[in-house]
Amino acid sequence: MTEATTDDTTAPARSDATPADAPPARASAGVFWRYWAAATVSNGGTAVTALALPLVALTVLHVTAFEAALLAAAGQVSWLLLSLPAGVVAQHVPLRRLQVALDLVRFLALGSLPLAWWLDRLTYPHLLAAALVTGAATVLFDIGNSTFLPAVVPAGQLAARNSLMSGTHAVTDTGGPSIGGLLVQATGPVGALVVDAGSYLASAVLLRTLPERRPVPPPPGSGPLRLMREGLQYVLRHPVMGPCMFWATAANFLNAALLALTPLYLVREAGLNSAQLGLVLAMDGVGALAGSAVAVRVTRRIGTARGIIVADLTGGALLLLAPLTTSASDAFWFGLGNAGFAFGSAIGSITTRTYRQTQSPPELLSRVMATVRFVSWGALPLGALTAGLLATAAGTHAALWAVCAAALLPPLYLYASPVGRHRDLA
Repeated sequence: MTEATTDDTTAPARSDATPADAPPARASAGVFWRYWAAATVSNGGTAVTALALPLVALTVLHVTAFEAALLAAAGQVSWLLLSLPAGVVAQHVPLRRLQVALDLVRFLALGSLPLAWWLDRLTYPHLLAAALVTGAATVLFDIGNSTFLPAVVPAGQLAARNSLMSGTHAVTDTGGPSIGGLLVQATGPVGALVVDAGSYLASAVLLRTLPERRPVPPPPGSGPLRLMREGLQYVLRHPVMGPCMFWATAANFLNAALLALTPLYLVREAGLNSAQLGLVLAMDGVGALAGSAVAVRVTRRIGTARGIIVADLTGGALLLLAPLTTSASDAFWFGLGNAGFAFGSAIGSITTRTYRQTQSPPELLSRVMATVRFVSWGALPLGALTAGLLATAAGTHAALWAVCAAALLPPLYLYASPVGRHRDLA
């Protein structure tokens, strides 16, 4: 399906429900809003943790710089290790039960930290283990979540619902660290972790009210390695999903490079203080929110394939404004560039995710989503490492110019691929 439409007959069946016992539209809307509330509460708590967890390490345990970096890596490494197996797991376990269990795992992992601190038993290995467990549960949760949404939302509403989910995520990403800062100031970093642990418990309670959805089972006798290979081969050979995955990989690589350079350049080269840095970083969420708000209208007007390319070219061009910032007085250039890049990325992400959810064979959906996450999110540490090497070799400003200029390459690649020959993805 190329555009959001009210014709649900093109949607592959993703649950045990038959047309005769399918819920009415009003019931489906109620299910979605509970799903949305659970995701919003959980994402808000995660955004708070992004600030609170490293602060616990630095201010409570007084870790070294290497230990702080290792803690950050622990939260991300599961995307490389577990993304492909997560697609297989999501195909064997009832989806609601999986989501609830993983929320409870994250509640216990993070909730154990304030308890250990209160008992004067908090240690760095405990903190590291909590980050690893929470990161692993998040990978499994997100893969299952991307499969669960099409099971509770009619195909004709997926593009609009994905836009709303992305917009809400942008709001929590923008406001979460600010709220986290207030919580840390009021209760300390350990107290902020109590709030995040509670958010996962609240999410589990909300998800428990949703109807159960069982994934389409794999063929009998299919081993995990074969299932993962089938998902990878399907995406790589697909004339639309393959190029879109490589576009997303390149975009994530550059986004990670930009994130690695941003605080280094703005603080050391441009002289911004922490409050000014926070405002500039918040523009990323503003741009993503704007892109989420107009994604469906843009792709309906000019086509899904053209919409991705035009939006991403526009975002890449605006990102060239970022290196014009040389001091706090002209930091608005960096903010505009940051917002523009996030705007284009949001439209592309919503459109390609909706396409995968509606066009993947039901028995492959979880593995398709896992494959794309594995490849595209696997580029994040490589992008950050490349940015560090560039900054060391050529200087931070030169590295920033190189990354911003390279942001035009992913949409140009997509334009040169089979996707660029058509108005719409399908």
